[in-house]
Amino acid sequence: MVNYIDGFVFPLRRDRLDEYRRLVEPVADIWKEHGAISYREFIGDDLTLAGTRSFADAAAAGDEEVVVFGWVEFESRSARDTANEKVASDPRMVELMDASDSGFDATRMAYGGFRPLIQ
Repeated sequence: MVNYIDGFVFPLRRDRLDEYRRLVEPVADIWKEHGAISYREFIGDDLTLAGTRSFADAAAAGDEEVVVFGWVEFESRSARDTANEKVASDPRMVELMDASDSGFDATRMAYGGFRPLIQ
């Protein structure tokens, strides 16, 4: 099976992490309901390696922020495109975002769709 992923990284205020978690748990369920194989998000823990640019720098994260890194896995790009359309039109997503005070700012998120190089 050749899978496809949407990957993303963004900074989030450390003091909003619990609220963000309350937002993203139902969001993950909605993605899976609309075709995602898996939905995963992680908080940066060890972000530096000598000689490389850190995720904190790449995400322009401030001292009071953590870096969130995640991906959504799909069976194919076509399945991803379909899921993206369904999620974008799902009224629960708007309700969740409107009700949340998580501090998530999509304009600070780096995002892209990726096809496999090796598996």
